[in-house]
Amino acid sequence: MTKIIQISDPHIVPDGQLAYNRVDTATPLSACVETINRMLPEIGPVEMAVVTGDLTDFGTVEEYQRFQNIMAPLAIPYRAVPGNHDDRETMRESFSDQDWMPKSGPINWVEEFAELALIGLDTSVHGHSHGHLSEGSLAFLVDKLEALKAKHVIVAIHHPPFLIGKEKMDLQNLRDSDGLKEILSAYRGELRLICGHIHRNIVAQFGKVVCQIAPGTSHAVSMNQQVNAQNCLTKEPGAFLLHETRGGIVSHHIPFGHFDGPHPFYPERDGR
Repeated sequence: MTKIIQISDPHIVPDGQLAYNRVDTATPLSACVETINRMLPEIGPVEMAVVTGDLTDFGTVEEYQRFQNIMAPLAIPYRAVPGNHDDRETMRESFSDQDWMPKSGPINWVEEFAELALIGLDTSVHGHSHGHLSEGSLAFLVDKLEALKAKHVIVAIHHPPFLIGKEKMDLQNLRDSDGLKEILSAYRGELRLICGHIHRNIVAQFGKVVCQIAPGTSHAVSMNQQVNAQNCLTKEPGAFLLHETRGGIVSHHIPFGHFDGPHPFYPERDGR
């Protein structure tokens, strides 16, 4: 069994600042790390965590340093792909000591485990909010999938490739996604596509594969699907996803924090 944790959209800002002038993003990310570490004896072993974009709010050196400092206590290794709030070159320099970080080009990488492979793809477009996969990134994906044959695969990107019914966010989704759909749908093994960007747990079919968007760590895109609705945030509880191989790929939504429990349901009935 292979287990991967997905963290998404931390939006870390410099110390003393708030994202959008109202959201403390550092404290929830710290709580996320603390929750994962505390739960590892119950849910582990977990091979790796992946951060599906928007590590920072403005892509500055200071923000990446603060993000890394908050993530440093995490008891498992992690990798990341950039989002539209990240800066590819600043992110590359900030993680230049990591062997998974490519020296140039899109931030694409692959990590292979016994039962599953994790592929990260860079959908960021410098200076724009929408996503796009370059021909080079699609070729990278094809090459890696061919080498994996039929192993379980999770492909991690930032921008969702389908419409979610939030008009202003749908303008920022992954553009020109038909090529990605064709490549993923042709894969012979089980494959899960995972994303961020919307800060909500959303599941949809994308071609022949399941695509899952992760919740954010500190806030969500407000759930208003009316035409011309303003793009807003809501301070909903943060969570992460646990993806694991159990024959197929199974995903769990885990809020972070401390909660009352666990309590046996009916101990007098042997837990039934």
